[in-house]
Order: sequence, then structure tokens, then C-alpha cells
Amino acid sequence: MGFLEGKTAIITGAGFAALKDGSAGSIGYGIAIAYAKEGANLVITGRNMTKLEEAKKRLEADYGIQVLVMQADVHAGADNKAVVQSVIDATMEKFGRIDVLVNNAQASASGVTLADHTTDQFDLAIYSGLYATFYYMQACYPHLKETKGSVINFASGAGLFGNYGQCAYAAAKEGIRGLTRVAATEWGPDGINVNVVCPLAWTAALENFKDAYPDAFEANVHMPPMGHYGDVEKEIGRVVVQLANPDFKFMSGETLTLEGGMGQRP
Repeated sequence: MGFLEGKTAIITGAGFAALKDGSAGSIGYGIAIAYAKEGANLVITGRNMTKLEEAKKRLEADYGIQVLVMQADVHAGADNKAVVQSVIDATMEKFGRIDVLVNNAQASASGVTLADHTTDQFDLAIYSGLYATFYYMQACYPHLKETKGSVINFASGAGLFGNYGQCAYAAAKEGIRGLTRVAATEWGPDGINVNVVCPLAWTAALENFKDAYPDAFEANVHMPPMGHYGDVEKEIGRVVVQLANPDFKFMSGETLTLEGGMGQRP
């Protein structure tokens, strides 16, 4: 076990998905594996309870940790503050502490141009990503202040580089980056560091996209200079773990682009 033994991490959007070879095929689940290997007890959320229960079964069996699963869907028209608070209350009741918050959950209508985007499609991205991140950060703050914890938020190259057909997704992700920088300023005195990761990883969704739309995949998905897509646990999850490491506490308000050399920017 590692430096997170006995501590608690909340990871949103962490249901189980597998690649064709059976390995981890979702970024949230890859992060959960990385945290489990360091001994953290986990609270994992998502919309699909079947995927969450499968993740719980595997993580507890493989790593001997405790996992609390909570169905939580932040969306337009819901009492989203109450939805998120129920996750925090259940976490505190079971584990009594919150040391790390990882805001990974995000839905969007990718591929729809700005001119054709509907309000419902825009709301889907903003609520599931930006609003969810806001509510989780706000609800976790008093507990993270007690533990001098860490927040890791997720953004995307879609926002950094203005990807075609991803206006709502990019808007949500850039909003998350702005929120992160403000939190780094305001929460630094409390000993909380807050950072952003922009990943490019090989996932089950990307694998399915390649199979279903090979021409679109070829036109839009580019191989990084490193010659491979990121592994969700080894090359994304382990970085997310290190951002909660005491050795990295002085890093705050930063955006880390994990795209194998493809995410370079000034």
C-alpha cells in the first residue's frame, strides 16, 4: 500500500468499462485503479449502477480496499446541489473524511457544430461537467480543508485547441479550467491544491468509435508523437495520484496536458 492508505478519494464518472483485450477502458476506472493501488478507499459515482457495481466488485477483490458506489447524475432540471450533497454525506458517514476529489464525469454531444447545437445539447455538457465540478468542489471544501486535501479536475484539448464540433464540451472544459484557477487562489491558504488534467487515452468509447466510423476516426483522431495513446491507469491515473501526493502540494492552478506530445502550447 502507498501514501493514500486509510484516506478517501471521490472519483466521478468511474464506472467500469473494458477494452476488447479486457483491460481498463475508461479514464475514471483507470484513475480508480491507480488510487486503489495506493491504498485509498474510494467513492465512485456515475449514472450507470451496473458499471459502478462492476467497478466496486473488481476494485475490492483486487486491491482489498472499500468502495462506496453512488448513482449521481447532474443535469438540467434536477436539484443538483442536493444530488451532490447526498454523495458527500454518504462519504462522511462511511469513511469520515475526504482527502481527494477527482472531477472526471462529463457528457456531451460531440460532432455537432456550433451553428447546429441545441440548447439541450449545450446544457448536457455544461451541467454534467462544469456544474458538477462546481457543486462537488463546493460541497467537499469544508472536508478538504480539514485534511489539507487535493482536487484534480478534468479539462480537454478540445477547449485548449478549439476542436471542430465540440463547442459545448470545449466551453464546459474551459469553464472548469477557470474555476480551478480561482480555487487554487482562494484555497491555497487552506492547504488545498487544485489542478487540471487534459488527457488523451485509449478508451472503450474510442475503440467503439473506430469500429463504427473508421473514416471519421481516421480524419479526427491523430496519433501522438509518442506513438501510442495513453493507458488509462498507467499514464493518466498515476499522474492523477501524484497530484495528491504531498511532494506535489506546491503545484496548484496548473493544467497538465497528458497527450503524448500532442498537447503542446505556449
